Formats: sequence, C-alpha cells, structure tokens
Amino acid sequence: MITLALSKGRIFEETMPLLAAAGIEVTEDPEKSRKLILETTRPDVRVVLVRASDVPTYVQYGGADLGVTGLDVLLENGNQGMYQPLDLRIAACRLSVAVRADYDYASAVRQGSRLRVATKYVGLSREFFASKGVHVDLIKLYGSMELAPLTGLADAIVDLVSTGNTLKANHLVEVERIMDISARLVVNQAALKLKREPIRRIIDAFASAIPPAKSPAP
Repeated sequence: MITLALSKGRIFEETMPLLAAAGIEVTEDPEKSRKLILETTRPDVRVVLVRASDVPTYVQYGGADLGVTGLDVLLENGNQGMYQPLDLRIAACRLSVAVRADYDYASAVRQGSRLRVATKYVGLSREFFASKGVHVDLIKLYGSMELAPLTGLADAIVDLVSTGNTLKANHLVEVERIMDISARLVVNQAALKLKREPIRRIIDAFASAIPPAKSPAP
C-alpha cells in the first residue's frame, strides 16, 4: 500500500491532475466526506488528509510514503529525513511583508525602528529581518494575520500572498517579497527503498505532468 499525505484546499485540488497522470483518482470529495483516509481507483494507493503543517511529519516518520507540501512549511518546520524529488509548481504564491496602507515601512526601517511583526513563520521571518539588520519583535499567530496591523497588535505581518486581494480588502499593502513559494513532493527515505518501483512510477508520472514554469509575478 502506498500512502500519500495531502492537506485540504488548494494543494489537494491542484494535486488531482498530477494524480490523474499517474492513473490515480480519489473516489470521494474531501469537502463532502468526514473520512480522513480516502480510497482511490488504485487498490494499492490511498490518500490521508492532514493539516498542511503536519504533512512533512507524517512523511518523515513513515505515517505516509509521500506527501505534497508547501516550501514554506518545509523551510519553517524542517525537512530532515525526506527526499524532495520535485518542485510541483502548484499552489504558487509568495511569502511577503505587509503593512497598513498608511504605515511608512521604508522610513521605519531606515530609521532603525524596532518593528513588531506578526506571523506564523517565526523562523523564516527572524532570518529575513536579521539579514537586513532590522530589529523586530516577533508575535506568533496562527491565522487572521491581517487583523494584527489593523488592531495595533503589530506594525507588520509576514504571510503568504497569492492574488493580494485579501490584503487590499483589509487596507494593507505588500512592501517586501521574501521568497516565492510552491508545493514540493516529499518522499520517505525508507519507503523509497522498500517500495521503489511503485513510488518511482508515481514520481515519474508527476514529473511528466508538472505545469510549465510561470514568470514571477511583479
């Protein structure tokens, strides 16, 4: 049995065409089913639904043979004990700094102000601001990042941005792009040795179906 770990939402939806290229279709809609283990049209392949941040953990410790997870999750939470054979080029977005539209971020940085930054990406944020010599107090949040500058909790946020519409709707502006993010295929090292042929076929099918690279958004 091959077990693939996925999270609900965008990654799940954008992984489906890649699975189809491997001759695999999930037999139930995760949005309509309460099941956490979904069967597929292949009796030897199943999908387990876990939180996005837990995908690497399931793969690393053998709860799943393969998984699809964002580069942000891998960099923030560690990627030890796994192969990363493919950048799937799906679920593309960027990790950015955003502030209230009326906040002069450039001036604050230039003057050496100590910024309060809300984010769930504490490690990546600390590394980014340290590389710029900017002093920050990091506030760990798990959701609704846009509220932090609006309520005075923070001067800035570090979060994933896709279209930018959520920022705009909350009167925030993107002021710095930290890095581009996309989803990666991760594989348990032991599983690749023990189930080499079936896993290799899935990897090869995914590779053949990866969408072409897009030019970075401005």
